[in-house]
Amino acid sequence: MNNYETVFILTPVLSESQVEEAVNKYVDLLKEKNCEIVARENWGLKKLAYPIQLKKNGFYTLIEFKGEGTVVADLELAFKRDERVIRYLTTKLDKHAVEYAVTRRTKVKAAKA
Repeated sequence: MNNYETVFILTPVLSESQVEEAVNKYVDLLKEKNCEIVARENWGLKKLAYPIQLKKNGFYTLIEFKGEGTVVADLELAFKRDERVIRYLTTKLDKHAVEYAVTRRTKVKAAKA
């Protein structure tokens, strides 16, 4: 199993419950494909670097998971079909990136505490 992280941006016109529903849809999709969800972070509404589909803001979400390589194609196909998703990026993590992700998560938890 490989380590992956995906970051996707949802359209800013959604309510908080609609954002949560959309994120849960992708988490459920990954679980159906026998993936292990390592971490899930909601980064909230952020300003985009440049307008996308005439929108200047978007809800950012990061999901880190372990799974087979074929899962990425299914996940990205679901992103393409969903009009709520305006951008997405999935990256395969090597051992150094996994270590960095762990330290980043611990720093974020320490900062929130």
